[in-house]
Amino acid sequence: LPVESGGGLVQAGGSLRLSCKLPRIIFMHNDMSWYRQAPENQRELVATHTRGGRTAYADSVKGRFTIFRNTANYTYYLQMDSLKPEDTAVYYCNTNPPRRNGWGQGTQVTVGWGQGTQVTVGS
Repeated sequence: LPVESGGGLVQAGGSLRLSCKLPRIIFMHNDMSWYRQAPENQRELVATHTRGGRTAYADSVKGRFTIFRNTANYTYYLQMDSLKPEDTAVYYCNTNPPRRNGWGQGTQVTVGWGQGTQVTVGS
């Protein structure tokens, strides 16, 4: 099974990098994707990296997330920048298409609202 890590609590606008450590045979012979599932939502595809090196992203994360891999340690990564509260979910990696028995524990990502900024309008 994959081992996902790197999740946590971050403020809106922040960044996180998720890791997915895989068995060598899975890493070498499959296209891999990151998926996420928010409470009361279905699991959705976030990003894909093919064995040939091509990448693809959901429209909701395009330009903010980057999927890449390290062949030396059989690990896929998801760099997440400019995070938004709607990115809050449990993130999983699995093959694409996903293997039914290929779901790991996932890693929780929680994006809170920023501190905000006070605006005062005088009369």
